[in-house]
Amino acid sequence: MNPLITVDELRALSEPPVLIDVTWNLAGPPGREAYAAGHLPGAHFVDLDTELAGPPGPGRHPLPDATVVTAALHRAGVTAPDTPVVVYDAANSTAAARAWWTFRYFGLTNVQVLNGGQAAWTTTGGELTTSVPTASDVSGGFTATPGHLPLLDADGAAEVAATGVLLDARAPERFAGDVEPMDPVAGHIPGATNAPTTENVTQDGHFLPAADLRERFEKLGVTPDTQVGVYCGSGVTAAHEALALEVANLPATVYIGSWSEWITDPSRPVATGND
Repeated sequence: MNPLITVDELRALSEPPVLIDVTWNLAGPPGREAYAAGHLPGAHFVDLDTELAGPPGPGRHPLPDATVVTAALHRAGVTAPDTPVVVYDAANSTAAARAWWTFRYFGLTNVQVLNGGQAAWTTTGGELTTSVPTASDVSGGFTATPGHLPLLDADGAAEVAATGVLLDARAPERFAGDVEPMDPVAGHIPGATNAPTTENVTQDGHFLPAADLRERFEKLGVTPDTQVGVYCGSGVTAAHEALALEVANLPATVYIGSWSEWITDPSRPVATGND
């Protein structure tokens, strides 16, 4: 199944999927405020910070508890592992990718990301609403369980950096350690390769075509036979990188703790510079 769905494909569906808005901005304001100001008709809001991540430590966005994911999906009306779900955010799918990855990790099998997000919807004539759909009274049928996707921990990330390709999805200046606006230590995991997730999408937030993404990652050393890991600052844009790799049909494993977890152990090495 294509992990992306276009606005035209969404409109053409004979049965509407469960539609989930996960608009989020690392620097604020809260995504719920943007959702309240206008969202796709029928969309339920799921909060990245509280429902797609657990409380910080170690790492800023660790995995949420399965019961939290179950409650969020029940509220939105998910009744089975194969319930069609479409997730979106404001435009570039950074938060939507975290939802796509998290829901699949907890057992959903039919999740797609709206390519271009809400911006693509409105620029093609789609209307927004401030009406909030009634929460579903689903009480069973789907229970989130962890482990449906592989994970990397810190040791696993170090091993991939040494023997495969470990992609760092952050901006080049954060990778190099020139700046670090979010975490107390700057730099990157030794052996990692910088692959800014912003280069996975066009200026309007649509993912590059699969062939272009494949070419991009192949230039970074990724092949179908390569062991590939991805990380970022806290496990959000790493999911976006994993989504881009999935579009390119190149499997990868996420280090969900990412840099913010890596640096909690002072014995772990830190590299700086662009090499």
